[in-house]
Amino acid sequence: MSETLLVLFIIAVLFFIFNNLNNKIRRLEKEISELSLKINQPKTNIVIQQEGPEEAVTVSSHVQEITSREEIHTEEHPAEQKKDWLEPVFDFLKQNILTIIGIFTLVLGIGYFVKYAIDKNWIGETARAGTGMIIGAGIMLAGHFLRKNYAVFASIITGGGIAVLYFTTTIAFREYHLFTQNTAFIITTLITIISIALAYYYKSEVLIIFAMLGGFSAPLMISSGQSNYLFLFTYLTLLNIGMLAAAFLKHWKSVGWTAYVFTSLYLFSWTSEQPELLSIIFYVINYIIFYIFALQDYIKKNALSQWDTLMLVLINFSSIIGLIYIFNTLNYEPVIIFPILFAAVNALLLLREYGRKSFGFSYSIFAALTISLVTAAAAIQFKTHLITSVWAIEASLLLYIWKKSGHNIFKTCFYVLFPLVIIAQIITWSEYVSEDKMRVVFNPVFLTSLVTVVTMIFNLFLFKKMNGGKKQSDAFLENIFAVVSYSIIYLALLLEITYHISDMPWPAITSIGLLFSIYYVFALLLLRKKLAIDQMIQTGLIYLLLILIIFNASFAASAVVTAVLQKKLTFGFYMTHLLHWIPFVYVLWNTASIQDFYKTKLSYWAVSVTTVIAVSCGFYHTYLVSSVDDISNIYKAKEHFNILYLPIIWTVLASIFIYISLKKNISEYSRIGFALIGIMVLKLYSYDVWQMDNISRITAFIILGVILLLSSFTFQRLKNIIKNMVDKKEENPED
Repeated sequence: MSETLLVLFIIAVLFFIFNNLNNKIRRLEKEISELSLKINQPKTNIVIQQEGPEEAVTVSSHVQEITSREEIHTEEHPAEQKKDWLEPVFDFLKQNILTIIGIFTLVLGIGYFVKYAIDKNWIGETARAGTGMIIGAGIMLAGHFLRKNYAVFASIITGGGIAVLYFTTTIAFREYHLFTQNTAFIITTLITIISIALAYYYKSEVLIIFAMLGGFSAPLMISSGQSNYLFLFTYLTLLNIGMLAAAFLKHWKSVGWTAYVFTSLYLFSWTSEQPELLSIIFYVINYIIFYIFALQDYIKKNALSQWDTLMLVLINFSSIIGLIYIFNTLNYEPVIIFPILFAAVNALLLLREYGRKSFGFSYSIFAALTISLVTAAAAIQFKTHLITSVWAIEASLLLYIWKKSGHNIFKTCFYVLFPLVIIAQIITWSEYVSEDKMRVVFNPVFLTSLVTVVTMIFNLFLFKKMNGGKKQSDAFLENIFAVVSYSIIYLALLLEITYHISDMPWPAITSIGLLFSIYYVFALLLLRKKLAIDQMIQTGLIYLLLILIIFNASFAASAVVTAVLQKKLTFGFYMTHLLHWIPFVYVLWNTASIQDFYKTKLSYWAVSVTTVIAVSCGFYHTYLVSSVDDISNIYKAKEHFNILYLPIIWTVLASIFIYISLKKNISEYSRIGFALIGIMVLKLYSYDVWQMDNISRITAFIILGVILLLSSFTFQRLKNIIKNMVDKKEENPED
């Protein structure tokens, strides 16, 4: 009893507060309306006299000031930046969030109250359902009376009443078994029809969204676990036809998008659970319905909006994915029939635009859709992976539409879909591990990769065309996209090569992989201007190339030498691995032409260290391959080279670095040269000298001493030449 009194007291307090707020709101509305009437009055020189003419106040000046402010505001308004497409949604939520939360809380409160009444055995099962129906109808009736002054608020209230009716019907059927499934379906259908009729009568887009949500949720609410897909999709088709009529009559785009999302979920669920011929019919029916929905502005105004274009893209490609999956699962032929049919539909509209000599946005969209669908058909005919190929083509299509239209929604969709393409491609590559004896190039995995590669090259070309005037944030995203695209292209080619040489010894596979990587990076550097590669990426590519050369010249070459000595590989293969010198020499001669590379001292050290390692390891491994016949003698040959020849090589390289430093006035090279000499001398006196025999020790010291003296003499001579040139310039400044 005390709980009931507490509830009644809270309701009375809330009613009192609401009544006071309502009175205040009405007074404010009245004052605002009176003020607006005063502002909208024609300009008149009304003079108010107060004790004398000197204190007269001209009201017209105040009105003119207000009017001028409005004109300034009106003139400035078109110059405002275009609002983001999500801003209306956020505005609606900000203005009505309390109403939405309130009606949601009210529905929950009613539910908890009914549960409490059930727990206390206050009402029976039939009375519970009846109470829910009465409460839902009461909420809708309250919304009806509020619709004139509070349209949006009344729509949300009415939507809450509709939700109560749906949930009451669901509970009455599932929990209490008060009526059969057919009766429950008839009741939910009647609720949906009434809701749509009310939405049309009230001209409320919010209310019809509630109705559509309830209509599409009804099959789930009254489901008995048995899959009657014919009945389900007949109902959904009728619902979608009603949606199409409402969309054309009231131009409510959100209704169509709501219907598309739910219909696609139902269709894909059916396709994955039980693919059959009947589902093909409903795919085609829904394709027609939503294709017509996407063309409503085109039919009325001969124009395509950004949302219509996005719907055209989605309905074409989502239908293709579902239909081809069914064909592949049921082994129907030909699998390309629907991509070709859909391409023909878009081609007809393309021909219409061509016949009208209209080569604008609509022409570009229909042309892009036709080409994309034909490309997808060709890819699918060659047994490529469905999802990966379709998503890759769809992503390129979205990027192309973004370029043509400039609408950011297509950019957003592209950036959402692009990671999915990468994930799908990685899953496709996993078949290299599980599949055996696939054909070279003409296998499903590589053909799918080829589709992805072609689309990414196309995407890079589009980004190159859109480079003008881009923001820093856009440039950062495009650089990430470029790096990922080059990486995907690289992996697609590398994995295909690796798969077909997998029978070779592991050192050969590693060496071939590294050589391919080196030449791939080398090709990107050669084409850097045509590909419009960013300077930062160019610098990164040079560092990557140097790292790859170090690995190929040291670790990979060592494994190759061991395999050659073990007769697993030939001497000719060893010579092949030395091909990394071609791109390395190019880098040594042309890095100066790449801007920003030598801005840091690290670049000089990276090039020098790579040179030392490549030269040293090249001579080292060539010496081992040419001088060792039996692998058991390799240790002695390594010791002999390290002690006798390596100090000489390092001394020569150090002298070259010092010479370059003096000739080109680059002080960093002299530091590198002297550092290398220091390492060599430290190695010589701390280790090498104790491992040599007398003859080798004498030879090494004499040769090393001569080289050091010659280097010192050359250094001093160049230093004197430079000093004399400076002195002459100071004596004859005019020269």
